[in-house]
Amino acid sequence: MRVLHTSDWHLGRAFHRVNLLGAQAEFIGHLVATVREREVDAVVVSGDVYDRAVPPLAAIELFDTALHRLADLGVPTVMISGNHDSARRLGVGAGLIGRAGIHLRTEPSAAGTPVVLRDAHGDVAFYGLPYLEPALVKDEFGVDKAGHEAVLGAAMDRVRADLATRARGTRSVVLAHAFVTGGQVSDSERDITVGGVAAVPAGVFDGVDYVALGHLHGCQTITERVRYSGSPLAYSFSEADHRKSMWLIDLDADGSVTAERVDCPVPRPLARISGALDDLLADPELTRHEDAWIEATLTDPVRPADPMARLTERFPHTLSLVFAPERAPDDPQVSYARRLAGRSDQQIAQDFVAHVRGAGPDEHEATVLREAFDAVRADDAVREVAR
Repeated sequence: MRVLHTSDWHLGRAFHRVNLLGAQAEFIGHLVATVREREVDAVVVSGDVYDRAVPPLAAIELFDTALHRLADLGVPTVMISGNHDSARRLGVGAGLIGRAGIHLRTEPSAAGTPVVLRDAHGDVAFYGLPYLEPALVKDEFGVDKAGHEAVLGAAMDRVRADLATRARGTRSVVLAHAFVTGGQVSDSERDITVGGVAAVPAGVFDGVDYVALGHLHGCQTITERVRYSGSPLAYSFSEADHRKSMWLIDLDADGSVTAERVDCPVPRPLARISGALDDLLADPELTRHEDAWIEATLTDPVRPADPMARLTERFPHTLSLVFAPERAPDDPQVSYARRLAGRSDQQIAQDFVAHVRGAGPDEHEATVLREAFDAVRADDAVREVAR
């Protein structure tokens, strides 16, 4: 069976105020053409179909168009909700839509109930594990500790239990939206850390033939059977070096996996350039970036006059301007943003405690801070679902 694995469409998302709906529509067209031309048997979309819980109307219309075009192909599609989606909204009409071959899996309780497809070699069971917010689903899965590994492990126990009841030789594909250990992050993903821990080990998914992951925006291989497709478009300048693609997976009769990357259309390349303004404007090596979307970091010791206007004369698609004068890290003039770069909310809070009283929090106090951050994040998730 040939499976096309994609994820993280983030329909409705802009890139530094640039509307990407046209580029997203071009991707949908490319997806449909790939399904037709490469004789794909099933499509899997591993979450974050939308960029937010209440997407704009234009994004909903594009999703509707995608559903119709996929249904017209007669090729089954399995989709799950991600941490950006509203699972309840995405799942509206799932029963009816399923009759057209588009299978929406947004309910955690259905983790062990697969979509079963057949090919010449027998059944392939597709299990959809939507994003599992630990605080919201721990009771459903009967786990004591609200953590990603615990709830994903319980969901996979249901998958393995169901698979054990099926005919010998039944192959299996799991769709999941999670941060798996070994994955490389980018700046455009929403933090899903719980209890100070974000990642789950790949071993959680043992026992199935292929795991189609979503959440991280870079296409990557965790193991030969566990892969991220990544997002089809770049959503931050940290993805400037990404090769955006989908995975074309051939699942053989014995469950062995052969994978091929299928490149996605690039609406405009991304480039990060850094240096003094005059140097950037004169450097002949940067000619190749003149048509790219640009993030420019200026290292001038004194902020130059009209930097954006001057940059856009040479680089008309400059979208982001960062000022980072070359100073020692302990220089008091280093910006607050630079001092906080790469630090989690927990670390920032602990640094603040140390600054105020001269000593950082003890183990108990660090736990209280962590639980407070987790409670706020879980409350945000509840509010998003209820909107």
